[in-house]
Amino acid sequence: MIYNIYHKTEFKYQNSVSFSHNIARLKPKSTMYQEVIDFTMEISPEVYDSKEFIDMFGNTNTYMLIREPHTSLSVTGKSTIKLYPERREAYIENIKKASLTYEACIDRLSKFNIDDLHAKQYLFESDLIPRASFEIKEYALESFQKNRDVFEATEEFMQRIFTDFKFVSGFSDITTPIEEIFNAKKGVCQDFAQFAISALRTIGLPAKYMSGYIETLPAKGEKKLFGADASHAWFSVYIPNAGWVEFDPTNNIIPKNQHILLGSGRDYNDIAPLKGVVYSSGNSNLSVMVDVRKQEEITNIQSQQQSQQ
Repeated sequence: MIYNIYHKTEFKYQNSVSFSHNIARLKPKSTMYQEVIDFTMEISPEVYDSKEFIDMFGNTNTYMLIREPHTSLSVTGKSTIKLYPERREAYIENIKKASLTYEACIDRLSKFNIDDLHAKQYLFESDLIPRASFEIKEYALESFQKNRDVFEATEEFMQRIFTDFKFVSGFSDITTPIEEIFNAKKGVCQDFAQFAISALRTIGLPAKYMSGYIETLPAKGEKKLFGADASHAWFSVYIPNAGWVEFDPTNNIIPKNQHILLGSGRDYNDIAPLKGVVYSSGNSNLSVMVDVRKQEEITNIQSQQQSQQ
């Protein structure tokens, strides 16, 4: 399965910007179940200096310095990604077999084990994901009884979020507190992911924020419009003795053959597509356009266009 991804982020400034420093994260990760075949980035205006580096979470970052006056900044990432669903399904089956009970996980994580060392950094609070309240902790523990398998418990926890929370665009932004999302029982994919992560960390399980894309399909009989997709977020939990496994509470599925990973971190701030500092005054407007398509769909469209000429 090969996908083409188009992700454009654009800022328009009220007044001229004399110079700006920015970091873009638009190059997807290569993992055991996805391969980056091709990636290009287009930046306007032209950059004075640029450098690519890998951060501590394994995400590709592109640093950009722009020194000429400008009233807008656009950064476009174009990726070609090959997915290997069969590898992911085999990995998930191995996780299921090796999964421990919740009590056994907490016991192991309370001790030193070199295999768990990297995962333990995802136990702590982060800028956007604080420790959860007693009410949220109790909500999570309804699924995580001490003698229950953690994989099964997390799957049920995901299903409960899907059932109890409503997807409502415009209710929140990435900084909306976890408690507000829980009390209102509504939000968007970033909210559900960060809520789940907060709850899991509070009950002692490492969890990280996963950012990327998921293909959306048009209604039957309609053509898909370019740019109709959006960034997506889900979470991953660490099970000692087994490994990391991903869950998508927005869609109530375990990612297998539709999710394309851009990057991961402690919260959204670690994988924000574009952020920086500008020297200017006034406000700015942000717009984002995302398109995710299978390679075969693009080939079919091109063939139809050629036949009509």
